[in-house]
Amino acid sequence: MSPKLVRAEHDATSRRDRPLRITVDGEPVDGIQGQTLAGLLLASGRHAWRHGPSGAPRGVFCGIGVCFDCLVTVNEERDVRACRRRAADGDVVTTQSRTPRQDEEHT
Repeated sequence: MSPKLVRAEHDATSRRDRPLRITVDGEPVDGIQGQTLAGLLLASGRHAWRHGPSGAPRGVFCGIGVCFDCLVTVNEERDVRACRRRAADGDVVTTQSRTPRQDEEHT
């Protein structure tokens, strides 16, 4: 998956860009309708948005929804694959890690 976005005027499909804005960890991030969350995050300069059990940074690995490295929380729904989900205007995205949530530690 590439962070490069082909400008609409150079796109052979004659697409028309419709801007959108999501919030990632409380910060506004602008994108274009049709981008996946992973594509939008990459285009905004984020190459990793969670950490694995070892502490290693994780982001997009396969880009097709097989590996689960790009998991985020979207609108309070955990474990959303960012490479498979199209961004929607107003989405609230929270990065996550593989550590247990506070409320699950004592169960």
